[in-house]
Amino acid sequence: MLRQRDKRQRIRFVDIAVEAFDAASVGASSEELLDCLHGRLLDGTLIDGLEVFRRLYAAVGFAPLVTLMRLPGIEHALDLGHRCFAKNRLRLTGRCAEGACTVDSEPSKA
Repeated sequence: MLRQRDKRQRIRFVDIAVEAFDAASVGASSEELLDCLHGRLLDGTLIDGLEVFRRLYAAVGFAPLVTLMRLPGIEHALDLGHRCFAKNRLRLTGRCAEGACTVDSEPSKA
């Protein structure tokens, strides 16, 4: 959805699950990057969690949604929800089999 709405191509998506990706190039370990959503700003600053969603949504024209996401009770609930989902996303999205979870190196078609 974000790719489709990014008409000005302000967002660069990077698949950290591909073998060629070097986590050290962004100053983090693979495990840290897999723990939650990360983004890198133009100046190289690494951001994570809910702030990444806010920046992405603002870039594609969802500024009113970003304003709602900053409201005290909503912000806390969304942050907690994101952290819980991120830590369990492989299991929740069906990418765990026989007690092991893997990240698919093929980009999603969705």
